[in-house]
Amino acid sequence: MDLLSELDAVLMQRRHADPATSYVASLHSKGLNKILEKLGEECTETLIAAKDAERSGETADLVHETADLWFHSLVMLSHLGLSSQQILTELARRFDISGLAEKAARQTSNTTSP
Repeated sequence: MDLLSELDAVLMQRRHADPATSYVASLHSKGLNKILEKLGEECTETLIAAKDAERSGETADLVHETADLWFHSLVMLSHLGLSSQQILTELARRFDISGLAEKAARQTSNTTSP
């Protein structure tokens, strides 16, 4: 089992755990808005760490903050009943597609939707 699959399993298990004994369970018990608030906080910290890394050349904080961002993204997905595999499948689908072509296709489908 790969690391992302292991994380998915643990996050799904802790979704129903006692909030007093699990950080992930406590997030789930507070609901999606709290999870999104935490995700936004981690995003901001990652952005700041990236700017600091560019300036200083030190990347340890950026790696740490990016791990926090990814983790909280996985918590959000698990809260909504999704897994990292669904994201990996979407990334694989896009792998041989030009980023510009993929973006244009999304914009076209968004303008043709009812």
